[in-house]
Amino acid sequence: MQFRKDINGLRAIAVIAVVLFHFNPTWMPGGFAGVDVFFVISGFLMTGIIFRGLDQNNFSILKFYVARANRIIPALALLCFVLLILGWFYLSPLDYRTLGYHVASSVGFVSNIVYWMESGYFNATSIEKWLLHTWSLSAEWQFYIIYPLVLVTLKKWLSLNVLKHTILVGTILGFMFCVVATYKWPDPSYFLLPTRAWEMMIGGVAYLYPFRIQESRKGIVEWTGLVLIIGSYFFISKYNAWPGYYALFPVLGSFLVIQAQRNNSIITNNLIFQKLGAWSYSIYLWHWPLVVTIYYFSLDENFIYLGLALSVLFGFLSNKYVEKIRFTNNISSFTGLFRCKPVYIMIFVGILGSLTYSQSGFLFRLSDDLQLKNINAMTAVGDWGYPSANLKVGEHKVRLIKGSGDKNILFIGASHIEHTYPYSEALNTDYNIYYVTTGGCFIAKSYVNPTQNCANIQDYESLFSEIKFEKVVTSIYTLKNYLSSDEDIRKKQIALRVSEYDEFLRYAKAQSKEVFIVLGEPVGPEFDPMLSVRKDLKDYVDVSTVRQTYEIHYEALTNLKELEGITVIDPVNYLCTDICKVMDDNFNFYYKDKTHMRPWYAQKALGYLDIVFDL
Repeated sequence: MQFRKDINGLRAIAVIAVVLFHFNPTWMPGGFAGVDVFFVISGFLMTGIIFRGLDQNNFSILKFYVARANRIIPALALLCFVLLILGWFYLSPLDYRTLGYHVASSVGFVSNIVYWMESGYFNATSIEKWLLHTWSLSAEWQFYIIYPLVLVTLKKWLSLNVLKHTILVGTILGFMFCVVATYKWPDPSYFLLPTRAWEMMIGGVAYLYPFRIQESRKGIVEWTGLVLIIGSYFFISKYNAWPGYYALFPVLGSFLVIQAQRNNSIITNNLIFQKLGAWSYSIYLWHWPLVVTIYYFSLDENFIYLGLALSVLFGFLSNKYVEKIRFTNNISSFTGLFRCKPVYIMIFVGILGSLTYSQSGFLFRLSDDLQLKNINAMTAVGDWGYPSANLKVGEHKVRLIKGSGDKNILFIGASHIEHTYPYSEALNTDYNIYYVTTGGCFIAKSYVNPTQNCANIQDYESLFSEIKFEKVVTSIYTLKNYLSSDEDIRKKQIALRVSEYDEFLRYAKAQSKEVFIVLGEPVGPEFDPMLSVRKDLKDYVDVSTVRQTYEIHYEALTNLKELEGITVIDPVNYLCTDICKVMDDNFNFYYKDKTHMRPWYAQKALGYLDIVFDL
């Protein structure tokens, strides 16, 4: 295949978007769609390699894998190795341990699965993950493993022409699955291959079904594609379910730019874009750790511009001195893999990462007190006492704590209702206790979480129609989430949510005998074990600081019309004096993160809920 300058320029358009989005999302709110552009390009190139080999009856799966390893592993492994070296000197053991785990998963090309299981891509803690961006490399690598195997297998029974049609149909079906899955399972859909494969396959369709376009009309096709791509960078944001049907815009745009085949385009074939396109892989690799560095060390936002410059510089150096190393590709048997040096590099770095993780970030670097604090922090992170649903009531997922009587209590809300579960479970009361929750959601029906379906709690009427509840316990913690940055719109959103919450309270009072509202618990960065050891934070938070956090909540209470007859519980009154402690004298952290209690602490501290259970 001739070198396609238009595709190289398209790489530049993709990497510029991703880099700008990560350094400052306001510059290009949908810049993360640049990854989707990369997927299309990758699918085009890989399909070309495979089909040319199949057509000539000389395609070798092993050589294909080795070529991909030679291309991807060295630069990735160097980045991981550098991060491990620097992490020894600058990261807390807790963060260093996490980095080791992520290094091993990245060079093992399963990081997309790891990050899916940890949290969503746009989750607040994602900015702390030094190798988060490698999820896309893992998804691509998984595609590289499966795609040629499937095609070579099908080629035994199908002609090349039928195989082409199969890829076309598979792309369409993959897109349809992606649209449905994105709304049903948003986090796995973002990270995992099944919802991303169609993006790479449509690149294959571009190779297999090239358009025959008159020279005079190629510019129109190219510009249409560029408008779709660049438009998606500005008109799509992290608040849109992704990939879903929105991904069709950058993907189709990339498809059209490739189909236009304009090697003489001033947009894609200019000196700057050609250089950035050539360095794009290494720029992509190095830019994200620089973004994390600015956050991790709380650097001034002016460092963003230095980060941008260093991303390009490191990308250039990595491309010149690492990517251009010519490793052997003449491997015809599995025993020949012993001559594949990138495999050794991958294993070496993977072992270093695994050791860093297994040795808890090499705690011996610290004093005895700090070792204990870090050990306790490692235990605290992720310590969560909320089980999987054990009952379904209509369409509602429920955690039921079975009591000895026939009266029912409903706990309904988000994760700040969830973390009361260990306390309720330990009581062994007569009540049957129903927990109906969805993390990150609010019961007001106008509230939309872009990554979660909130119907489990928002469709509360159907729940009450199935079960008679003696008492209802809810929270207003998530009232302030996902509000507009525009002040006027923000006020209208809050007013509407308060009105809809009022409607819920009215309904709950009519359907039960007692209703309780639990206000917010003490929160703050000091409560986060990871931040505490990273920045050596205080072991308390001033109660006045906590109160300021909940100003919107307190104001909302004054605007509720249905408060009469409702018991309002303020945990801050019970858990704080003039300060709110975040750990005990033995460095046992009370919370697992900034805002969520650990099970043992919930069982110990939530006595303010006794009024709910008549205790």
